[in-house]
Amino acid sequence: MPAVGEPGAEPLRGVTVAVVGLGYVGLPTALSLWGAGARVLGIEVSAQRLRDIRSGYVDLLPAQQAELAVAGSTEDFLLTDDPDAMSRADAIVICVPTPVTQDHQPDLRSLRRACATVVERAVPGQLLVLTSTSHVGTTRELLLTPLAARGLRAEEDILVAFAPERIDPGNDRHTPENTPRIIGGAGPVSSWAASRLLAPTASQIHEVADPETAEMAKLWENIFRAVNIALANELADACAHLGLPTLPVIEAAATKPYGFMPFYPGTGAGGHCIPCDPYYLLSQLPAGDTSAPLLRTAMTALRERPSVIAQQAHDLLADDGVALSCARVLVLGVAYKAGVSDVRESPALPLLDLLAERGANVHYSDAHVPTLARGDRELRSVTSPQDEAWDLVIIHAAHPGGDLNWLDAVPRVLDSRHRLRTPTPTAAR
Repeated sequence: MPAVGEPGAEPLRGVTVAVVGLGYVGLPTALSLWGAGARVLGIEVSAQRLRDIRSGYVDLLPAQQAELAVAGSTEDFLLTDDPDAMSRADAIVICVPTPVTQDHQPDLRSLRRACATVVERAVPGQLLVLTSTSHVGTTRELLLTPLAARGLRAEEDILVAFAPERIDPGNDRHTPENTPRIIGGAGPVSSWAASRLLAPTASQIHEVADPETAEMAKLWENIFRAVNIALANELADACAHLGLPTLPVIEAAATKPYGFMPFYPGTGAGGHCIPCDPYYLLSQLPAGDTSAPLLRTAMTALRERPSVIAQQAHDLLADDGVALSCARVLVLGVAYKAGVSDVRESPALPLLDLLAERGANVHYSDAHVPTLARGDRELRSVTSPQDEAWDLVIIHAAHPGGDLNWLDAVPRVLDSRHRLRTPTPTAAR
């Protein structure tokens, strides 16, 4: 990678960076690099995604939306579906999704294709940075080894590093520029170059010895969250059994200045990280309950959480002599979390299915998700839920700025998040 520009407002001026994959990670990454002065080549195989980006119909924070509008009008932010464009770049940043299959096995098809495309077109002197979360050894397997087979030696002919993404969609406190970045290079020169590239887009850089350490660190941080979310769900149920409100208990525990971090209950865990990343580690461990039993139990609990909420809905209605099969039920929010329109792995989706299977007349309301495909059905968001009669409202995700005061008139509210300060009398069980 050539020397970056002088320190200042645009430290990456003169550097051309190809960002491969413009999803929820790649697009903010591209904008951060452009904001630091780089000329960005955004490479995306999905024609629909490119159209959405060009039209501004993408899930970004308001400040990022404004930045996209400006960047898109310049010659330094180019979008293309032509992978040959990456050969013109000084650095290539790979940001493609790494989901899991329906049976919870790592699905590396997109990542393998992207890395193979990059390796095929890599030229001497480039810096390649992988950001996609995957199993330990991925960078070596998909980049370093095939590059060597091409005669491109790491640290001599080409530079390679793993720098896991830390994107928190919908959260303006955790933009890339405000978040530390881990760098694990194939060697000291690769680490130095990757740090120079990404430092202007992060609050600080933390270098580790090799790509494998960085890969494990990324898995560790998301597994930590998965286990603690599962624990928060379990303890919230314990509070309910004891007749205690959950939120004041969490807030009280969080006053401890050491050894505690608050996690909150809900209908499960959604999005691209928590429901998926732990399986990339589990795939490398011996099968069976004796290997990582705590993690396996936590992931099972998260998968089963929607069925627990469905049963709570049944019980709440039954307490008042109402059958779930005869009830009008509204799920409030179906995005995987508040403030976004992303429904990937959202636990609200199996919750809707479970309620429908039990005979409920189930609907949803989400201003960020106007339509939703469930099997051969297309559901439409209820735009004015306050104007309709519901036997039960289940809160999954309440988007910022939404008015929940209308819930006071609903006979039963099941807040899976345990966040309502003053639950309706019939919901305080």
